[in-house]
Amino acid sequence: MVGDMVFYLALSWAAVQNGTAAQAGIVTAVSAVPRALLMLGGGVVADRFGPRRVVIGSDAVRCGTVLAVAAVLFVTDPGLWLLALLAVVFGTVDAVFLPAVGALPARMTTKDQLARVQGMRGLGIRFAAVVGAPLGGLGVAVGGSAAAFACAGLLIALSVPLLVSVRVRELPPDETTARNDTTAWRDLRAGLRHIRRHRVLAPLMITIALGDLGFVGPLNVGLTLLADERGWGASGMGWVLGGFGTGAGAAALLLAVRGRVPRAGLVTAGAIIPGAAAIAALAQVSALSAAVGVAVLVGLLTGLSGAMCGALLQTQTDPAYLGRVTAVAGIVSLGIAPLSMPLSAAAVGVWGTGPVFAVSALVCALGGAVALCTPGLRRAELPR
Repeated sequence: MVGDMVFYLALSWAAVQNGTAAQAGIVTAVSAVPRALLMLGGGVVADRFGPRRVVIGSDAVRCGTVLAVAAVLFVTDPGLWLLALLAVVFGTVDAVFLPAVGALPARMTTKDQLARVQGMRGLGIRFAAVVGAPLGGLGVAVGGSAAAFACAGLLIALSVPLLVSVRVRELPPDETTARNDTTAWRDLRAGLRHIRRHRVLAPLMITIALGDLGFVGPLNVGLTLLADERGWGASGMGWVLGGFGTGAGAAALLLAVRGRVPRAGLVTAGAIIPGAAAIAALAQVSALSAAVGVAVLVGLLTGLSGAMCGALLQTQTDPAYLGRVTAVAGIVSLGIAPLSMPLSAAAVGVWGTGPVFAVSALVCALGGAVALCTPGLRRAELPR
C-alpha cells in the first residue's frame, strides 16, 4: 500500500511536469478504466487459479513495470504517452491483483478472525496514507519522478517475498474439481448468481456501491475545492485529511482489537446514515477547527461502516466465490467512483460545494437505508 501511494504521487507529479492540468488529470484517472472493465474477469482468475498464486504473479508484474518505467525516465523524457501506458498497465494488473487480495483472508484464517483482519487492513491503509505521501515527495525532491518511481518499485518488490511466505489452505476437493470443470464465463455467472440469491450479499453490494459513489467525490476533489473556497489553503486541507485519517484509524483499531462487533448489520446502517450527515455538514462549516472535528467524525463513522461491510462480505461469502464477490464490490469503489471525480468538480463549479456535498451525502445515506430496510442485512451477525 505504501508503494502504491508513492506510485500515484509520482505518476501525478510526472504528468503535471509533462502536460497541462487537464492532461495530468486524465493520466491519473485512466488507470480506473481497465479496473472497471476487467475486474470481474480478475475475480474469476483469482478463484480459478487460487488467490495466493495470482496475487504473487500480479504483484511481480506491477513491480517490474514500475521499475522499468523508472529506468526509462532516468535515461530520457518520453512524455505523457509512457505515463498513460503505465497507468493503463497498472490498472489492468490491479483488476486481477485486488480480487485476489480480497480472496486471501478466508484462506488464511478462521471466520471468527476475519473482522479483525479487516481492522488490521484498515490500519495498513491509514499507515500507507501517512507514510506514502511524504516518502513519495522526498523521492521527487531528491531525484525527480524517476527516483519516486524507483522507490515505489522497490517497496512493491519488498512485498513479493512477504506474499510468497503466506500459507493458505486449499478448497475442499469437490469444490476445486467443480471449479476446474467449468468455463470462465460459467464461473462469472455462478459468482453473480451467488450474490443475487444471497440474503445478505445482494443488499450489501448495493450498500457498498451507494456508499462509495457518495463518498469518493467529496473526500477527494471536493475537499480540495472546499479548502480553496474557504481559504484554508493546502495546510488546512492537510489538517482536515489528517482528521479524517485519525477517525478512520480509530475505527480500524477498534475492529482489530475487538474482533467482533455485535449486530453487525445494524451497526453498519447506524454508522452510514450519521456519517452521511457529517459529510453534508463538512461543507457548511467555515472555521478550520470545526472542519477538522467534523472530518474526525466522518472518518470514524465511514471507517467503521466500511470495515463492517468488508467483514460481512468476507464472512458471508463462500470462500470459493470470494475473488468474484470482491471484484463486484470493488468495481464501483475502484473503477467507477474515481471516474466520477471530474463530474464532482464540474458540479461544484456550477452549484458550489454545499449542494454537491449534500447530494453526495444523500447517496451515501441511501446505502444506509438499504441496509436498514433489508431484514437479511440488518440482522446479519459476525461469527463468534
